Amino acid sequence: MSQAQSFDASIPVLTEVLKAEPLGDELLPGEAAGAPSTRAEMAARLEADAVDGWTDAEWAMLEHRLSERIMGKLQSRVDFVLEQRIKDSMAEVLTHALHGLTNEIRIGLHDTIEKIVARAVSQELTHLQAQKK
Repeated sequence: MSQAQSFDASIPVLTEVLKAEPLGDELLPGEAAGAPSTRAEMAARLEADAVDGWTDAEWAMLEHRLSERIMGKLQSRVDFVLEQRIKDSMAEVLTHALHGLTNEIRIGLHDTIEKIVARAVSQELTHLQAQKK
């Protein structure tokens, strides 16, 4: 399968998910209560803190929070896309099954009516021949 075939434009890429959600009011590890307010200042502060040497626990906490946020965003999008694809597939399958079932009922009904008419004609002919004698 090629890259173009497997790419679904309705699923956001990681950078779109991260851009769409600001970090909010939560403090990241190493941030003080009077943290910078703009994104550029916040990025500079985070970089400075990282360079100054976060502990492994702080990196693990940041990784965990980012992972949870990204997974939450992606999971909700995946759920939506999956639900839509299942609905579309089920609609196709049900339509196909309905056409097949309708066809089978039509053929069965046609055969049954044909047998009933043939039997009725045969009985009527037998009755007419019996009256003739």
